[in-house]
Amino acid sequence: MDAERYPATAAHKEKGDWNPLWDQMHALDANFLEAYLAFRSVPHESGPLDIKTRELIMIAINAATTHLYEPGVRRHMQNAFKAGATQAEILETIQLTTVMGIHACNLAVPILIEEAQKHTDG
Repeated sequence: MDAERYPATAAHKEKGDWNPLWDQMHALDANFLEAYLAFRSVPHESGPLDIKTRELIMIAINAATTHLYEPGVRRHMQNAFKAGATQAEILETIQLTTVMGIHACNLAVPILIEEAQKHTDG
């Protein structure tokens, strides 16, 4: 890989922030992957949040029911500990993430009640 041509890709690999699936994307369309990684990096490189907070958010994203990416959870937990997070802070982050699991009920239960009502009324 040409680090000058693909600096974001090289930077992600160098810092260990790499999903092995990105190797396939790089082989198929290295320019797209480079653009994605550059875009994805913006909030990690600037902004008002400290590193610990960013890492806690990344734990939540990687542990979320819509993502479930174990290597990312592990990597961001390691980074969070290095940034000063406590076990209790990481646990609370995971606990807060669990509310995403209720969304299927939030969507489907009102529909069930509506459809059941139609069924019994009709």
